[in-house]
Parts: sequence; C-alpha cells; structure tokens
Amino acid sequence: MDLDHARAVAVEAAEAAGALLRAGAPGSLGVRAKGGSGDVVTDLDLASEKLLLERILTAYPSHRVIAEESGLAGAAESEWTWLVDPLDGTNNLAIGLPAYVVGLALCRAGLPVVGVVHDPVTCRTWSAIRDRGAVASPGTRLAAAYSASPHGPLLAWTQGYAVTRDDARGRALKSALDLNARRVLQLWAPLLAWAMLARGDIDGIVGYRAEAVDLPAGALLAREAGIEIRSLDGGPFEEAIDGTEDDRSFVAAHPRALPALLSLLRRGPGVSR
Repeated sequence: MDLDHARAVAVEAAEAAGALLRAGAPGSLGVRAKGGSGDVVTDLDLASEKLLLERILTAYPSHRVIAEESGLAGAAESEWTWLVDPLDGTNNLAIGLPAYVVGLALCRAGLPVVGVVHDPVTCRTWSAIRDRGAVASPGTRLAAAYSASPHGPLLAWTQGYAVTRDDARGRALKSALDLNARRVLQLWAPLLAWAMLARGDIDGIVGYRAEAVDLPAGALLAREAGIEIRSLDGGPFEEAIDGTEDDRSFVAAHPRALPALLSLLRRGPGVSR
C-alpha cells in the first residue's frame, strides 16, 4: 500500500469537496433535521459526501468506506477502511458561521494511517501519515508548540451527539474546564479543533464520548505534530474506529502541558467517576 499516493488521493478529494462547499455556502442550503438530538444535515453535506465517495472508490475499489451520512460502502471485509466526514461543522454552516472543514482518514486494522483535514474557508489543508509526521500543504511540517500562560490554558471541548444535557460526568468535565481554563471553545467542528491544536493555536482538547467518524483523522494529525493524547484517567489512548463511545473520551495537549491539564480536570466534582 502506497500511503503517499493514498494521502495525495485524499488531499485532492478533500480539496475538491471543499471547493464544492465554498461555492454552495452562500446559497440556499436545504437544511433539515438529522436524528433526535437537534443535529442537522444539508444538501451540501450530501453533495460533498457523494463527491468524496466517488473519488475514493474510484481510486480504491477494494477498500471499505464509512461515511457520516450514508454509512457503509465498498468492500465490507477489506482490511483498509476510509472514514469520510464530508462537512464537519454543519450546524455552523447552517447559521452562516464560516467554521467548517472536510475530513478523511484511511485506517488499517482499525487504526488511522493517513489523515487529512481541509478548511474550505481559508483553502488550507493539513495531512499526516502515521510515524512520518504532519504537514500543512504544500509541505510545511507541523510541530506543536508549548507556551504556558499565567491565565490558564486555551482549550477546546467536543462531545458526541449521544451525550445528553443531564450527563453527570460530561457536566462535571465542562465545569472543571470553565472554572480553570482561560477560554473554552465549543466549535461544533472537532476536526477544526484538532487542526488548531496541531498548529499550536490552542493548548488542548478535551473530548467526551466523541464521534468515531471524525476522531481518527484529527487525532492522527495532532499526534504526528507532536501532541500527546491520553484517556481521561491519564492512561493510554488509541484513536481506533472500534470500541465504545466511552473509549472515545480523551485529553490531548503538548506533552509538557498534559500533566497540568489532567490535574485541572480532576478538580471538577464527579469527574473521576
């Protein structure tokens, strides 16, 4: 498997989908409800996903694809799986907020080996190959930076769609962040937060029962830029596509910032449960 070629296919597909989103964003989006949690889907989500599926399955007809809107496609038994997030930040786009990205990941045996995030608003793309680093197109290497602030860290929070308002542990985690962090961003676009962390724009991300389709691409990008990711109790964490929602709760930060962030979280009542 030529991972350089896979990354090139993914980058070209993501950028083509980004151009489609950028051209369609000013128009009527065709917004409708998705599920029972208040989430939405637009015609642009579906058009972007169609383009991405066509590009990937044309290049890799023997691979499996899991797409956010349409689910499983391709060869169901393949050892190679593509994860497709055609529009991460749909709720932002639906209200006219220009904060959304396209995400793709190629996984082998459940773990991402290629990750791509493209921002249609700024026309920037970030990508990574496992154990070979992360880059910002057209090839500038990403290296996470650390700079402690006396006012506390600037963090992003993400949670899965299934997390309810009365989830006790989720509320405790968010309370700990609100009380101890300098700022807590809730972007409604997790892949955008991962790109910001990999670039050094924010100090960390805390995720609670995150969604499986966008986690691997973002986490791989951040890891390859030098970010460390741990489970909420400080133990090991894998950005695998298998496992339960609870397996997708994490803390991500520069290795020098991670101990303080884990300590910050423990200050919230009920967090350790």
